[in-house]
Amino acid sequence: MDYFEINGRKSLHGEVKISGAKNAVLPLMAAAILNNKKLQILNVPFLSDSATMAKLLESMGAKVHFDPNNSITVDSSSLDNPFASYDLVKTMRASFYVLGPLIAKFGYAKVSLPGGCAWGPRPVDFHLEALKALGVDIKIENGYVIATAKKITGNTIHFPKISVGATGNVVMTAIFAKGVTTLTNAAAEPEIQQLCNMLNSMGAKIDGIGSNTLTITGVQSLNSIDSISVIPDRIEAGTFMIATAAVGGKVKIKNIIPEHLDSVSNCLKKAQVQVDIGADFIIIESDGSNIAPTDMETNEYPGFPTDLQAQWMMLMCLAKGVSTIKENIYYDRFTHIMELNRLNCDIKLENSIARIQGNQNLVGADVMSTDIRASAALIIAALCAKGKTTISRIYHIDRGYDKIEEKLSILGAEIIRRK
Repeated sequence: MDYFEINGRKSLHGEVKISGAKNAVLPLMAAAILNNKKLQILNVPFLSDSATMAKLLESMGAKVHFDPNNSITVDSSSLDNPFASYDLVKTMRASFYVLGPLIAKFGYAKVSLPGGCAWGPRPVDFHLEALKALGVDIKIENGYVIATAKKITGNTIHFPKISVGATGNVVMTAIFAKGVTTLTNAAAEPEIQQLCNMLNSMGAKIDGIGSNTLTITGVQSLNSIDSISVIPDRIEAGTFMIATAAVGGKVKIKNIIPEHLDSVSNCLKKAQVQVDIGADFIIIESDGSNIAPTDMETNEYPGFPTDLQAQWMMLMCLAKGVSTIKENIYYDRFTHIMELNRLNCDIKLENSIARIQGNQNLVGADVMSTDIRASAALIIAALCAKGKTTISRIYHIDRGYDKIEEKLSILGAEIIRRK
């Protein structure tokens, strides 16, 4: 099984180009079910999750081809089997995105309950209750959601908690509903915005994109589009921003939409890190030794992303003083604390609030990845630690980061993938 070997205390310098967003490409691939012909998706990150979604679509009858120019072609004209098996869905929660478009296209879907990262519960109740409100009959049998919709009818739906996945699934179902569907407390993340814009380009009628209230006026059919380009990955960009702040150096992070990272930039500035923002890039400059303790809470967009919580925690382990992190999205998302403490971090957890005592004396050790973003935090910690660190179970990071070790090596890090 692959692992990373990292020698720390090497500052980062140069430029890094950010890949397309993992959290955007997966729902776009699911939405391709509704396109009914070939769709070329550009700026695709080559991740194991992208490959899993491709296998899932192929298992349902679609034809998927990975092109050499960072693109995927999805031909859904032959997709005729609205069944998503446990073997594929168990490895990636985002596979559950196929539920909505399958219901919309076939009036029926059988989709396994999802799997994915090994931390904390992320129930699909919000998806299912909202679909019921649209007239979809939902049964759960032997670990599968069986959805049947003789008629999809618009309704007003309030999500008890903002959910990116539920928003995406319900929008993809409601586009064919009779009448108007209003979603309140809906997700406004850039990835959901791109999904809605893609559907509108196909003939859907979705208003309120970018806000927490979406209005979907049902249509009878959609057109097909030829191509779409995936937005840059704000989580990958934020990871490189935080890594540069922690390790020290000067890095230009390119191919991004800076406003998607406003919350991260603002927190870094409060931590006394130099942040220079351009039209499509951000430059981070830091000596890694004068980090100010900065309290942070994760929140839905435009708040600080939960997917950068672990990385930010690592940065605060270097701060000169005590800081706190409150996790408001996934209360159990703290499996990285134990592994970070193995590197001589000082983190204590109580009631979903982490208390971090900063210190500059991280020491290399053998650690283990527990999920995608925890893996990124461990890489940053290893880059800051004295001596050698090995990180096992790095298949997690391959799910969310496109060749992260190659990009870091170009910037001057000593990181090697070994088997």
